Amino acid sequence: MDSIIHLGDYWDEEGIRRNRDALIRNNERIKSIFSRAYNYLAAAGKMYDNLSSIYDSAIKNEEIYKVSARIIGTELAHKEISPQQGDIKKYFASAITPKGFENYLDTLIDGYKRVYLIKAPVGVSSEKILNLFMESALYRGFSVEAYYCPMKPAVKVEHLLIPELDVAFVTSNQYHTLHEPIHHTDTITINLQDAIRYEDIKFQEEILTDSQNKMEELLAKAISCLSQAKKEHDSLESYYIPNMDFIKIEALRQDLTEKISKR
Repeated sequence: MDSIIHLGDYWDEEGIRRNRDALIRNNERIKSIFSRAYNYLAAAGKMYDNLSSIYDSAIKNEEIYKVSARIIGTELAHKEISPQQGDIKKYFASAITPKGFENYLDTLIDGYKRVYLIKAPVGVSSEKILNLFMESALYRGFSVEAYYCPMKPAVKVEHLLIPELDVAFVTSNQYHTLHEPIHHTDTITINLQDAIRYEDIKFQEEILTDSQNKMEELLAKAISCLSQAKKEHDSLESYYIPNMDFIKIEALRQDLTEKISKR
């Protein structure tokens, strides 16, 4: 059952209408700034693809599979395959914001019994390990929480939580760092640098460094745009706030809370 809450009933339409032209211009500026931010992020994503393709060509896949098999054996070997597959819930634990890179990894894993801390340079994906374990857990009927990379939100899993097993996987790099030891938690560190054949990418070091630097520069420009958009949005709110009846909105909140509590 749905309930529609129309907050337009609680504003002074005439007061807002007086600022009509300024509101339209403000919205247009916000749209334009966001468009630039997305362009910078898309370009940074291409630089990330450079890093990823170079590292992928030098990764020791056999080491990745050995690590994955060892973890699956420890955490899941004694669990039976289930006739009913578990569910995947998809979230974000980190974001690119007007203030820069922010994450809530510490609170995310708070209370978990065991944490696998995967250390990897940017561009080296922990996705294979996470996907292998996730699939194994799902086949055994466990539900999982998959946390995706804001740079590659459609495909790149960075962190994985299995609440029923009390097990978490966290990828730590320069953009979202988790330091060990983690309080009251059994922490197992996996260093993916050990799985890279650096001699295979020595001839591409210049491209690697250039792509890394350009990605950081583009991300910085995207964050600057997001900061500008936030200032414009604050300006936008300044037109609405004086024309909102917050006393009536608070009364509505209390009324809704009472109705929900009685259901």
